[in-house]
Amino acid sequence: MIGQRIPILRFGSHLLVSIQVDIDDQMAMQLQDDLATAIVKANARGVMIDISALDVVDSFIGRILGTIAAMSRILDAETVVVGMQPAVAITLVELGLSLRGVRTALNVERGMDLLRAIEGEGTTDVDDS
Repeated sequence: MIGQRIPILRFGSHLLVSIQVDIDDQMAMQLQDDLATAIVKANARGVMIDISALDVVDSFIGRILGTIAAMSRILDAETVVVGMQPAVAITLVELGLSLRGVRTALNVERGMDLLRAIEGEGTTDVDDS
C-alpha cells in the first residue's frame, strides 16, 4: 500500500473522491494534499467524498474529513460526504466528532444535487436528509 493514492475525478466544476479501500493515516494525509492541489488546479467549486465502501472510520480519519472541508472552504469549494454507513455515523458520534462544515448526503446522486444547489446550478429544494 505504500505510495498508493486515492483517485480524484473531475466532473465539471466538481471533484469526486471514491474511497474504495481501507484508508490508513498516510493515505488520508496524502488525499488531503492531493485534494488541495486538485481544487486549485481545477478551480473546483465542490468536492464529493464517497465513503460507502468504508466500514470503519477512526478519529484521525474523521478529523481529516473535517480538515478537508475547512481547507476546501478556504479554497472556495464546498465538501459533501456521501454513502456513510450507519455504523460509521454511530462511531463518529460516539467519538464526539461533529464534522463541522461537512455536509452529508445519502448517496452520490443526492450529493451531486446538493453541490449543484449550493453552487446555484440546480434547484434549491434539495432534501439531503
